[in-house]
Amino acid sequence: MPRLACPEEAHGTLHVVQRARERRVCFSCTGDRAAYLEALRECAARAECAVHAYALMGNHVHLLLTPVRAEGAARLMPALAAGYAYYLATAYGHEDSVWEEPYDASPVHARAHLLACMRYIEENPVRAGLAAHPGAYRCAPRGLRSPLRADRRKDHSSFTPAVR
Repeated sequence: MPRLACPEEAHGTLHVVQRARERRVCFSCTGDRAAYLEALRECAARAECAVHAYALMGNHVHLLLTPVRAEGAARLMPALAAGYAYYLATAYGHEDSVWEEPYDASPVHARAHLLACMRYIEENPVRAGLAAHPGAYRCAPRGLRSPLRADRRKDHSSFTPAVR
């Protein structure tokens, strides 16, 4: 996948959005979502990215993440796309690329922006009519309770704003 337009600094939090090609459905069942989350868990660990929040929508994904090293998202996103593509090929014989290129990422510059991004991600399924409230959507855990969060702390003390 092509590089991001925004800088990727170590410990700089990013709101990443990955859209399916031609706005097609990228998750057709619970098993697809579980496979994506497993690939995300594995790839985030290898790329040393803490995932603070996520929402798996019908035709796109939102991730809020902080890489330990510079260019963490640039390592994470291609590996994640490859892992999910492998699952789709194995499960369905799917051979086409699922995702648009490039993925979109926006740096999070302040703690208040971090919380606003978390809220936006959590409420995305509600705005799309997929759930009555954020906690009701199984593929968008509430912010810091994400099972993918590396350190599982309940505060934001590890958050460092992205470099402008």
